[in-house]
Amino acid sequence: MTAEEKVRRAVLKAAADGRISCTTARKLARDLGVSPREIGSACNDLKIKIYACELGCF
Repeated sequence: MTAEEKVRRAVLKAAADGRISCTTARKLARDLGVSPREIGSACNDLKIKIYACELGCF
């Protein structure tokens, strides 16, 4: 499994209702060792909405 596939699977798992909070997205990035931008890109590709953005990362 590629790093991109790992990120996509983790995002899909965390966004059960098609949404993911900024806090969760940033934690996911930290846990996976990727940048928040990579999580944001995966969310965009998967049509997952990031809500409650705290820092303007997404």
